Amino acid sequence: MGSYEQGSQRGKHKGKGQRRYQRRDVNGILLLDKPSGLTSNKALQLVKHLFNARKAGHTGSLDPLATGLLPVCFGEATKISHFLLHADKSYRASCQLGVRTDSADADGKVIDTQSIKHISVEQIKHVLELYVGEIEQIPPMHSALKQNGVPLYKLAHQGIEVERAARTVRIHQLDFVNFDGNILEINIKCSKGTYIRTLAEDIGQRLGCGAHISALRRTQVGPFDSQSMLTLDYLNTSSQQGIAQLDTMLMPIEAGLHDWPAVYLSKDAAFFILQGQAVFVPHLKNQGYLRLYNDISQFLGIGITLDDGRIAPKRLMVNTKMG
Repeated sequence: MGSYEQGSQRGKHKGKGQRRYQRRDVNGILLLDKPSGLTSNKALQLVKHLFNARKAGHTGSLDPLATGLLPVCFGEATKISHFLLHADKSYRASCQLGVRTDSADADGKVIDTQSIKHISVEQIKHVLELYVGEIEQIPPMHSALKQNGVPLYKLAHQGIEVERAARTVRIHQLDFVNFDGNILEINIKCSKGTYIRTLAEDIGQRLGCGAHISALRRTQVGPFDSQSMLTLDYLNTSSQQGIAQLDTMLMPIEAGLHDWPAVYLSKDAAFFILQGQAVFVPHLKNQGYLRLYNDISQFLGIGITLDDGRIAPKRLMVNTKMG
């Protein structure tokens, strides 16, 4: 058992007469470096326990095989998790050429092998160019996508395969990194809903040798990159210094919306926004979603511009106090 799992056991066994440990309200975003071998939900629960948080959620699952950036939203930050879930993402993928598996990754059973002697770097680079832009993907059976309320991976584990409709995704960048032996390394920047395993399979099919994902690491989600990630081991060690030390590692809620325009409202306008009413802001040129602040720079939540130029509240933070 890893040290992060050992730490998660703290507080489970209370002495006789001790009061049950109360969960606390925590607000903010943690950039977790998920290790291989854990589901995203298991990693979330371990972090939630360390912070003793009442409410938390993650923004987009990573397969157990995959590692890397998993933003964890605590408390009020869960109100913006939808926007991070739909943000562009970046990955570093290792693809083993010449071997196909039933799950399209290294956790699956080998179903076919082919020679890769004819594969050159020039061929690989040419094929990668074909997948930049909008492409059609058929979701893999080994995915969390649901069919009649049942995740596809559960059907796959029963040996059942069902028809899946193709969906359009966008590959913004697909860069060759290295080709050594039978391992092709690539960097991908893509839209939400892109299945990297399916992309690897399609590239292998186009090369005429088959392929599967042997390693996958997520390096970016929306405005967040891998530079600020924290491992479970580091969090567990830091927790020994007290819960206040862990709180210093949280990013503010609005950090997840960093790319959005910010609008600072007058005291009166902020009051009406918090009452759920739309307000007029002179000289507003921005359209779409906005970050809203009051006159003392407190983050109020998400606003959206209306056709008549007013700003309407979309998702507000309940813990905002008027100055």
